[in-house]
Amino acid sequence: MSVAVVGSVAFDSITSPSGSVENILGGAATYFSLAASYFTKVRVVAVVGEDFTPAQENVFKKHGIDTRGIERAKGKTFRWGGQYLDNLNEAKTDFTELNVFQSFQPRIPKEYEDTQFLFLANIQPTLQADVRRKLNRVCLTGCDTMNFWIRGAREELLQTLKLVDVLLINDTEAKMLAAESNLPRAAQKVLAMGPQALVIKHGEYGATIFFREGAFGIGHHPFRAPALPIEEVVDPTGAGDSFAGGFMGYIASQGEVSREVLKRALFYGGVMGSFAVERFGTERLESLTREEIDARFQIFRELTHLE
Repeated sequence: MSVAVVGSVAFDSITSPSGSVENILGGAATYFSLAASYFTKVRVVAVVGEDFTPAQENVFKKHGIDTRGIERAKGKTFRWGGQYLDNLNEAKTDFTELNVFQSFQPRIPKEYEDTQFLFLANIQPTLQADVRRKLNRVCLTGCDTMNFWIRGAREELLQTLKLVDVLLINDTEAKMLAAESNLPRAAQKVLAMGPQALVIKHGEYGATIFFREGAFGIGHHPFRAPALPIEEVVDPTGAGDSFAGGFMGYIASQGEVSREVLKRALFYGGVMGSFAVERFGTERLESLTREEIDARFQIFRELTHLE
């Protein structure tokens, strides 16, 4: 089965202790697509400018990613610049140029209408909801958001969360959304807003999935997956989107959506996020093999005694 993602395709300029790069391919939809493509067919809905060349499109096409949903608009592609010199866990933004992304109105190709798995990457919540309503055959929707929307578009976000099955956010965002400093209590408050499950990403400390009572099976006990210790983090950009790609891609590749599948998907998310940070931009995700992915998943299994 295929998974569709709606989000940003961008050009990034990044500085980390490992060096600097300029105008490399990035964006949430890009990282997600590449990570998910190792598990299932991927469809992208995004917008790019006139500076987006066949060379960049070939990054998608080499992985069998369907780019019919990438709209070409007059102007420049979304650009972002940031640095990780003070803290590898948090980017200091140097500049954000929305360009054609500022007026992005997702257009769903007719060929995407049978989509069954959908990921709403970090865009304006009203646009997320609009895409979800248009794709009415979806059986599982994942969603990301950020503090900007939690603060500035809270009511719109709350409406979107009613349409979402799994929300993927970090500790700080979960506490902000719930207005609750205790993480387990915050998780329960977020689940009450609509999602059946909540994945909270802890960065270098792994991720936890919380389930609503009765969702995807019996019980509601949370499940924690650790992170792999990475010897050298070159570029943390896109780690969360790569996590989401591995998570959603694995789920879409399975014949069922169950609690056990979601737990296992948590590990594949961690695997893809751990690869993404090893090189600048999408370089590592572009060159992976499924054998490398499975080998790293096996290390996770041994760490956690996962069945």
